[in-house]
Amino acid sequence: MRAPDSLTFRRSAVATGALLAAFALALTGCSPPADTPGASAEPQPEEETLQIAYMSFAVANTYDEPMLAAAMEVAAANNAEITVFDANNDPQAQFSQLQDVITSGQYDGVITQPIFGPALIEVVDQAIAAGLTVVNIDQILGEDLSTGEPQVEGLSANVTFIPTELGRKLGEQTVAACESQSLDPCNVAYMYDIKASALDVAIQQAFTEATAGSAVTIVAEGESFFNPANALTVVQDWLTANPDLDLIVASDQGLQGADQALSAAGREGDLLLVGFGGSEVAVEAVSSGRWFADIAQAPASEGRLGMEALIQALRDGTNAGAIDPFADFPNDGVITQDTADQFTAEWPG
Repeated sequence: MRAPDSLTFRRSAVATGALLAAFALALTGCSPPADTPGASAEPQPEEETLQIAYMSFAVANTYDEPMLAAAMEVAAANNAEITVFDANNDPQAQFSQLQDVITSGQYDGVITQPIFGPALIEVVDQAIAAGLTVVNIDQILGEDLSTGEPQVEGLSANVTFIPTELGRKLGEQTVAACESQSLDPCNVAYMYDIKASALDVAIQQAFTEATAGSAVTIVAEGESFFNPANALTVVQDWLTANPDLDLIVASDQGLQGADQALSAAGREGDLLLVGFGGSEVAVEAVSSGRWFADIAQAPASEGRLGMEALIQALRDGTNAGAIDPFADFPNDGVITQDTADQFTAEWPG
């Protein structure tokens, strides 16, 4: 038999060597080096699941629902679990709930949604001192309601609307509404949500400053408690006591009650309406011309941005500081009939 030529031998040797190498690799359970062509990278360790406490002011509130939903969506996409604490508009309950979060030792981070910001500062300080990462959303956590800058040392982010800015815009649109009908004086009824709250006080003071020197004359005041049914009763009383009323200022819930009262009295379109909230109801009402103007709010944006900031702070220690939820809103967040089609409401109303 003819001996194999040298080329045939070399091929056989290479094949045999490759088979032996593969066999040895299988026996030892070793993987090829990472820099070997075609080799897969080492598997990355899975990120730790974060435990987040969400301090809701009121879960059943239609303004809070999209805020919480947006926060939960971000958490689910980033391996974080949320436990919701519902204070149901009770500042003392919220204070106690946050204390419970601290003492439990079960949480990595906290989203605060203050009912009364100044009262919550003490326990937020305790949370930060205990090693919790805290991000505040929606309402101001502090005494100064004219700034979005964090007012608590160690806070990882602050995603809020500024009450005085809201009041200023509300006042400016009230003046514009009066001027649109050449009303002088312009008889205005002003509806608080909760008159004694620091939020309402700040909004009303900024509104007063913005309307100073104009034809705006406040002839009636009331409270809605964020409830259209309450507002309906208040406006019915106003219409009886002030037949020469020209304009009503209120939150979206207050103006919903005003709509009902005006409809019941057969006076649709008789009065100018200026509100704040930016709800679906408001955008439709302004677009149709039923309301003169409305100031947008951004609950879903606040929930999303707040949770994104909290997760980033927990993962890499980033301190985001003040985050403006209205940065991308058209027309400085003022909804008019000309700009209504540029707005997408973030809550139903």
